[in-house]
Amino acid sequence: MGAAELLSLCLVLAAVAWTEGQRPRAVKVGALFDYDSTIGRAAQLAIELAVDDVNADRSVLAGTKMDLIMADTNCSGFVGTVQALQLMEKNVVAVVGPQSSVIGHVISHFVNELHVPLLSFAATDPTLSASEYSYFLRSTVSDYFQMRAIASIASYYQWKEVTAIFVDDDYGRGGVSALGDALATKRARISYKAVIPPDANKDVISDILFKVNMMESRVLVVHVNPDTGLRIFSIANELQMMTGGYVWIVTDWLAAVLDSSKSGYPKNMSYMQGLIALRQHIPDSAAKKKFISKWNTAARKRKIASGLNSYGFYAYDSVWIVAHAIDKFLNSGQQINFSADTRLHDSDTSIITLSTLKIFDGGEHLLQQLLLTNFAGLTGLLQFDSDRNLVHPAYEILNIGGSVPGLIGYWSNYSGLSVAAPETLYQKPPNMSSSAQQLSTMVWSGDSTTKPRGWVFPNNGQPLRIGVPNKPSFKEFVASGKGPDNVTGYCIDIFNAAVKLLPYPVPSKFISIGDGIHNPKYDDIINMVANNTIDVAVGDFAIIKNRTRIAEFTQPYIESGMVIVAPVKQSTSSAWAFFKPFTLEMWCVTGALFVFVGIVVWILEHRTNEEFRGTPQQQVLTIFWFAFSTMFFAHRENTVSGLGRFVLIIWLFVVLIINSSYTASLTSILTVQQLVTGVTGLDNLIASTVPIGHPAGKFIRNYLIEELNIHESRLVPLNTIQDYADALNRGPKAGGVAAVIDEMPCVELFLSYHCNFRIVGQEFTKEGWGFAFQRDSPLAADMSTAILQLSESGQLQRIHDEWLTRPSCSSDDSGLGPSRLDLGSFWGLFLLCAMICLFSLGAFFVKISCQYSRYSSSVAAGESSEASPTSPAVSEVHPTKAKPRRLDSFKDLMHFVDKKEEDVKKEMKQRSSDKDNHGVGSSDTHFVSSA
Repeated sequence: MGAAELLSLCLVLAAVAWTEGQRPRAVKVGALFDYDSTIGRAAQLAIELAVDDVNADRSVLAGTKMDLIMADTNCSGFVGTVQALQLMEKNVVAVVGPQSSVIGHVISHFVNELHVPLLSFAATDPTLSASEYSYFLRSTVSDYFQMRAIASIASYYQWKEVTAIFVDDDYGRGGVSALGDALATKRARISYKAVIPPDANKDVISDILFKVNMMESRVLVVHVNPDTGLRIFSIANELQMMTGGYVWIVTDWLAAVLDSSKSGYPKNMSYMQGLIALRQHIPDSAAKKKFISKWNTAARKRKIASGLNSYGFYAYDSVWIVAHAIDKFLNSGQQINFSADTRLHDSDTSIITLSTLKIFDGGEHLLQQLLLTNFAGLTGLLQFDSDRNLVHPAYEILNIGGSVPGLIGYWSNYSGLSVAAPETLYQKPPNMSSSAQQLSTMVWSGDSTTKPRGWVFPNNGQPLRIGVPNKPSFKEFVASGKGPDNVTGYCIDIFNAAVKLLPYPVPSKFISIGDGIHNPKYDDIINMVANNTIDVAVGDFAIIKNRTRIAEFTQPYIESGMVIVAPVKQSTSSAWAFFKPFTLEMWCVTGALFVFVGIVVWILEHRTNEEFRGTPQQQVLTIFWFAFSTMFFAHRENTVSGLGRFVLIIWLFVVLIINSSYTASLTSILTVQQLVTGVTGLDNLIASTVPIGHPAGKFIRNYLIEELNIHESRLVPLNTIQDYADALNRGPKAGGVAAVIDEMPCVELFLSYHCNFRIVGQEFTKEGWGFAFQRDSPLAADMSTAILQLSESGQLQRIHDEWLTRPSCSSDDSGLGPSRLDLGSFWGLFLLCAMICLFSLGAFFVKISCQYSRYSSSVAAGESSEASPTSPAVSEVHPTKAKPRRLDSFKDLMHFVDKKEEDVKKEMKQRSSDKDNHGVGSSDTHFVSSA
């Protein structure tokens, strides 16, 4: 080692020695909690053991001792505030605590000014946020996560409403506010808030619980301090609220009480069975078991009667978090110095010495070291996220029953509800889907394993307020009498029958809405349900999108789509009625096609079929006779050619279709009714400009305007069945309407009274009628189940038949006269037939061309043979006669086509034989000459 290296080493060692010399011999840390409380008794011993372990560990705060200064808040916000100020006077660099959220809110303002970090192991109020209290840190799980766990439990068991019972302080209000937000994400809500004053006596609590018992919800969330909570359950037991049907969900204070009781359940808590309680989840580890053993040993020595609860673990870890942060603070070269706050002055008239409160100069740096905490403690990984909450918050879900609480599952911010410990799921992808949420079997109050419904009909003396529309017509559905209970109709009978199937009584009263002269606005009635003016709307209320946003509908008890009704009249007979089935264009094209097919068949058969030959006049008559006789399949001529038969088969199929269509259309024209206004369906109606009738007060008007873009000037509101009939009979020209659009059940009832109208077109929407309850009303789900039971038992149909079945006209449009058949219905068939005819003609002419070519060649060859000289002398005398003559004139071609094919073949065969004979003769002559 060189001299320079040796000098550098000496300088480093000197700097280290100087730094160690600058470290304080001791550092003061405060602890603020209630000594004589369920949490405080466990935390006090845990904090003392933690300080002993820190001072015994040379790897942390080496050379510096942690001095602990504890202060008792004595369960008082005032005393706690004073004790906190006294701690600040003693120049503590950090405070482990406070235990109470109420004190946390108060003293956080002080530490913000004095720069002394607070590290609370028990103040769980979510409103103690970093944005307002920058020097407040929470080393336990915030109630924000506990309320999310409760909301997940409510969602798992499908409870939509809960009653919150909470203490009226920062702790209670902050927790319940977080519960409301968490339930909202699960489409649930707090239906009633029961506020317990902090100093409430038995009578006050009894009155509050009596009101809770009058409410609808039977899911009760209790978020109070341990002393108040035990009094609540004692009084609830006296009020018979610990029996079956009640669901009690208790925050972590109950688990702390039970864990602190070494004998399991206290003697006065035997009635607390079937409850759900939450407890912070602390993973099992060797360090945890070692600490439990150490804590129990020390407790026995100090004769501490209570046991260790989860807050004791967080208190122990809080001391270690502070120790690690101070160690990093000192290792970075920071000094522990305090300076006076120039804004605080002592007053001559006061004995309070404010000047003793000094600012910790290194407070900001120590706070940053606390936020950088990252090590494994008794409670798991100790690390803060961006919101200054501990990572991996988790709870155990306990079933309070038997000798000890039973564990039915876990909740974690990572994977929701599960039966597996959260630490085993952190290595897997998060799965918060509803199918992945699991809990073990729960034993409820009354030793039942059947999930409670979670609500009853409120026992507050208020009957169910049922709103029904009071309208002048369609009284078969709903009819309001003079008295509030004199309400009848199909919808009312369905509702009453469903109520009778409910497993609990439902006192109710009917409220008529409307004057009985004009239809009330149905959307206004649904808004009355949403605004809590009435509890349920019963009547012909269609379940549509806009209404489901503000109300909860039951299962539909009848299908109801929109249809069009138009007037019809009996068709009058005419001497020329047989022309009506086809349009003029259709008649012309059909006749032309008959002639065309006749010509094609004549061309294909003329050369081979004697029946298609004769004089020109006979052949023309044959064409027309054959073509039109096929209309009745009465043609006598046989086809012999392949192409002719192929064309005839296709044409007979076309004729069959034309005949069938003509017959059906003519029958309809002569026997059925005809539409008066010409409206044949929805598209036809929209495209026109005629006025349209609709029921006043219903959603149909908005649908026609918003969805079908029909101008509102065309829409005419109608109130009664007679209004429908009068408007349709008058028609558009007399101030009436061309058609009426209404729902199918109403239209069927209307047509049962008036037979001169019909439904035209198809049903163009699909809805249903249901009963409208307030959003998330549990009664809606039970009524839906009851409606399904009515349907399965057949009672739903029997009620329908009783009210809505009566002699009526046909309600479909099968009896309406069809429109005249035009070319548009047959052009594909005609095109196919024409293409086949053209194809056959093409094949025929190709065949003729080839045959004519061979025939022409044979004629030329024959003439050439006839002109050949039989001797040299003849050749010399007549040299020009050797040139052949070709049949190339159009007249010759037509003459060839007109010939019978059999004659052409004979002639070609004869010429071929003559050619062969002539060749033999020429050879003999040449042989004689040579000789």
